[in-house]
Amino acid sequence: MYAIVDIETTGGYADHHRITEIAIYHHNGSEITDHFYTLINPGRRVPYYITGLTGITTKMVSKAPTFEEVAEDILRLLEGRIFVAHNAHFDYSFLKKEFEQAGITWHAKKLCTVRLSRKIIPGLRSYGLGSLAESLGIRIENRHRAGGDAEATASIFSRLLQRDKDGYIIRSLKRNSGETIIPPNLPKEEFDALPAKPGVYYFLNARGQVVYVGKANNIKKRIAGHFTGDAREWNRSKVRNEIHHIRYTLTGNELVSLILESQEIRRLWPKYNVAQKFKVDEWGIFTYDDQLGYKRFSVNLVTRGATPLIRFNTKGDAWNFLWEKVHAFELCPKLSGLQLKKGLCFSHQTGECKGACAGLEKPTVYNKRVVKAIQTFNNADGSIAIVGKGRKADEKSVVLVEKGKFFGLGFISKRKKISSLRVLKRYVNKGTETATVQNIINSYLLNPRDSEVIILN
Repeated sequence: MYAIVDIETTGGYADHHRITEIAIYHHNGSEITDHFYTLINPGRRVPYYITGLTGITTKMVSKAPTFEEVAEDILRLLEGRIFVAHNAHFDYSFLKKEFEQAGITWHAKKLCTVRLSRKIIPGLRSYGLGSLAESLGIRIENRHRAGGDAEATASIFSRLLQRDKDGYIIRSLKRNSGETIIPPNLPKEEFDALPAKPGVYYFLNARGQVVYVGKANNIKKRIAGHFTGDAREWNRSKVRNEIHHIRYTLTGNELVSLILESQEIRRLWPKYNVAQKFKVDEWGIFTYDDQLGYKRFSVNLVTRGATPLIRFNTKGDAWNFLWEKVHAFELCPKLSGLQLKKGLCFSHQTGECKGACAGLEKPTVYNKRVVKAIQTFNNADGSIAIVGKGRKADEKSVVLVEKGKFFGLGFISKRKKISSLRVLKRYVNKGTETATVQNIINSYLLNPRDSEVIILN
């Protein structure tokens, strides 16, 4: 009925590491009925820190069978049984990956003794395997080895079956319970209470420290996506194990979510927000004068020390922005770096380009329009409010840009008329202008979905 499993591995991530040892205990709902154990040759060296923790060395596993050689035996021991483990997601993800590499498709219902213990035996100091076993008077004979840990997990599971007066174990096995995907230390009530609305969410560890900040158009759906088997970046057990609580802030729309996420990452510096901690690619529009005196544009990656006229998240956003300016100011696509064709550009044939690409328009005349176009790039001489959906039906969000620079964001009543920059500043929380926020706003203004852009006095 149940297969209680523990494994040892070469590391903490199923996509990058392999199993070195496995133990399986069969349980019929009343008692242990059988058990299996073997070392596994992972086909690589066992890291020294793993040896220090488990005692398993490269020499010990060198003559052991590979997983492929015992895969069919292990499958027979697991098939038709409910998979049980302490922090089940970790063991399950490794076994699923090993089976895939052996050409075997395997799925099973699973139970996590960490989550079960938190519900059935609440109030303990810790639910780690060693602490939990000690609390229940269970002695682990061979700690941090698959055989000893699996036997202890089987004893813990027996106690949980005996104490489960409210049928929590049976409810956990229901398809829509969510128990099988939620991190072991996260209360299910917190997950169930998450809203299906746009916002920014925070993962907190046991000490209440924020370890990750994310944004979503649907907070609940996005967070659930982190914890499914398909979200490989979240399969790292140490990340899942650190999540004890979730907080969130509703934003009303995607733009506010993007900006707030960036601001919060900069403020809190969470340990698992890798992407925005390091420099990411930025694309900029640059200008230069060619040998004939024509002002030209180019779209390139922004490198250290470079100062573009305007920045974007992607090359596509920069190109789209530049095409808009080419059309609006009757500029030459070829001189703007948007066409590589020799001779006259395509737009000259339609009359949009006046022939600067072939010297038919003087540089002094052409450059005046280029300068006018550049003056509109960052709206440096004016201010705008990007007005979008609010958190509630009776409010709207405002992202304020003052003289081309991000000022801040906030929420106001739908009945409030936006008339001037001075008045609007009263309702906006001041933010920090960064290259990332500038990129977000510039890219968004190319297609301001469900938003109104108001030019302010």
